[in-house]
Amino acid sequence: MTDLPHVPPKVRFLDRSTPPHIVTLIMMAGVGALSLNVFLPSLPSMAAHFGVDYGLMQLSVSAYLAMTAVVQIAIGPISDRYGRRPIVLVTVGIFTLASVGAIFAPNYTVFLICRLVQTSIATAFAISRAVIRDMVPQDQAASMIGYVTMGMSVVPMVGPAVGGLLDEAFGWEASFWMLAAGGALVWVMVWFDQGETFERREGGFAAQVREYPDLLTSQRFWGYCLAAAFASGAFFAYLGGAPFIGTDVYGMDAAELGFYFGAPAIGYMVGNGISGRYSVRVGVNRMVLIGASLSTLGMTLLLLLDLAGVQSPVAFFGFMIFIGLGNGVLLPNANAGMLSVRPALAGSAAGLGGAFMIGGGAALSVVAGMILGPGSGALPLILLMLVTSVAAVACALWVIRRAKMVEG
Repeated sequence: MTDLPHVPPKVRFLDRSTPPHIVTLIMMAGVGALSLNVFLPSLPSMAAHFGVDYGLMQLSVSAYLAMTAVVQIAIGPISDRYGRRPIVLVTVGIFTLASVGAIFAPNYTVFLICRLVQTSIATAFAISRAVIRDMVPQDQAASMIGYVTMGMSVVPMVGPAVGGLLDEAFGWEASFWMLAAGGALVWVMVWFDQGETFERREGGFAAQVREYPDLLTSQRFWGYCLAAAFASGAFFAYLGGAPFIGTDVYGMDAAELGFYFGAPAIGYMVGNGISGRYSVRVGVNRMVLIGASLSTLGMTLLLLLDLAGVQSPVAFFGFMIFIGLGNGVLLPNANAGMLSVRPALAGSAAGLGGAFMIGGGAALSVVAGMILGPGSGALPLILLMLVTSVAAVACALWVIRRAKMVEG
């Protein structure tokens, strides 16, 4: 489907009679990203506080990812039925209360329940993409999503460092106070700034349900979803395997590993900027292919270096910039593509696509941990990331082929 010429709606900051400002959209996405990793340096002290093993404490990360996938699947259709604004206000309010609840949890079980309820913030990230697609056509949506994600990409770079400083100064609870304050700030900004962008259609929920088969049987939709899942999966595999590579293979201490670990985030920010600048001009399908190809190129070069005996932390982590760069180019465009297959179901598409990215990524993170062991070196992880990047290229080529068939 080709979008008709479209004049973007006028946006006035803190005027809820207009669509939300990009600052509000960045905040909606950023607090969700912050909730994932800000407290990671506090896991040992949290385990001691609640009297549980460190491995059990890590459930607050892995279970959070799994629950996030479930929440995104459920919330998309709901936002397509009742609108974006009320759903964000309700879920961000729940997140804020759950953050406070985690602080005062009397035991680990209550903490974990509050932690899982915090996944309600995932709706803000999914709906921020749906809002953008409500406002502008496909290529412009890719550009705007690129700028939003570029603005929030600084969060995974600085989140753990800030959390570590807060833990050292005030204890692990400080990170959750910061999340509660962030949630409250987002709620206020949404209340005053986010005008409703979803246009309710005649026929209500029945009309919405009748459109699902067209979305779920669309090869282009699944091509975009899988391209995004494989591309982000390479990054999640890095998250699952890089700590082992840094400490066990290269003998790095925690401070040195922390310095190198953020390399993909640099590439991701640059890639988001490229998406924001060129998606309208180049088109989302070609940008998806370019992003997947960049990741594949980086992992191919790293593989050749590893096989040639050039094995160093500078080489390993340096080439991970390609993974961030490829994701930064691919993900905004794949997201815009999947939201454009059936624009009336943008919320459902955003939720389902987000669930695939998180769920697939979590699985690959586990696989990365399983294939690495004493004496394995970095090669198994490099091969895994190369395979997933090549799979993303294949999905991008399939989407381009299907688009040509539809247009033809």
